[in-house]
Amino acid sequence: MQTQHLQMLSNSHFNSLSPNRCGTSPLSSRPTFAQFLFSNRNNFNSDLNFGLIKSNSIRMTSVNPFLSNGHSCSNEATAHGLEDFDLNRFTDVGNHLADAAGDVIRQYFRKSFDILDKEDLSPVTIADQAAEESMVKIIQENFPSHAIYGEENGWRCKEDFADFVWVLDPIDGTKSFITGKPLFGTLIALLHKGKPILGIIDQPVLRERWIGLSGRRTTLNGQEISTRSCSQLSKAYLYTTSPHLFSGDAEVAFTRVRNKVKMPLYGCDCYAYALLASGFVDLVIESGLKPYDFLSLIPVIEGAGGVITDWKGHELFWEASSKAKAASFNVVAAGYKGVHQEALNTLQWH
Repeated sequence: MQTQHLQMLSNSHFNSLSPNRCGTSPLSSRPTFAQFLFSNRNNFNSDLNFGLIKSNSIRMTSVNPFLSNGHSCSNEATAHGLEDFDLNRFTDVGNHLADAAGDVIRQYFRKSFDILDKEDLSPVTIADQAAEESMVKIIQENFPSHAIYGEENGWRCKEDFADFVWVLDPIDGTKSFITGKPLFGTLIALLHKGKPILGIIDQPVLRERWIGLSGRRTTLNGQEISTRSCSQLSKAYLYTTSPHLFSGDAEVAFTRVRNKVKMPLYGCDCYAYALLASGFVDLVIESGLKPYDFLSLIPVIEGAGGVITDWKGHELFWEASSKAKAASFNVVAAGYKGVHQEALNTLQWH
């Protein structure tokens, strides 16, 4: 029965989303980011009346060009060799991707559908696959030279490498999704020569969207946000998806940090990083994340003033290509540099 459902999807729904690589029109007729925010988001009313956000203006750049993490908001885009026009268009398309995925996901949320297990025993649903295909179609229509790496279907590009690569996770937190908990998210990253220049965390049920863009402040539904100051690890609120996802030395290392923080909390997947960027929690530590799980988080967290690295304090980097494997990474994110360093010192991951 499960196989029949997926076969029906691939033969009918996926065919309707099949991309035409040549002769497609650009996004010139698409709504701008401002139009999207105020004409199509229904004043951000949540389907669950939970987490209501009100926004009266859009401020895509920061008055203060320097973030608390030491990054400059004024020169990063220039360093990438990108103009504001490029970044604005990438953002418009990114918003369109999140809209399309959200339309699919909301159709299935808290509904009955088959759940299959992938080779690694993680769950996958028709919603995951259809949402990814909806995004792939839009990218190929607007940027046919860009590559795509999706959680469900991997690399999509005629070439082995590309300067621009979209990395997609249609539902980060599938276990939350299938159990009716609205703390999953759609993750969208755009890499330019390996560096994430655009990151989106979208919660389609609560209708919350975090956007991180190279050289600009992170926004939540159009309003600039920032991480909060936390002077000591002992005062930090810590999130991880589940303590059961750590094993061996990683479990021992995580336990050392957990025993030092003020409050350990569990169960948010990517939503925990969004809360960190918004200044509600101080630290997120996870083990075994894939590139599509974290690449979109980097611009969001850094653009809000936070820090995100691996457990050794190294920059998170993954070279996307046709032959690249989705390797596992240990990730630590903090809203304040001092707490990040204390966490690294306590993890002792050498």
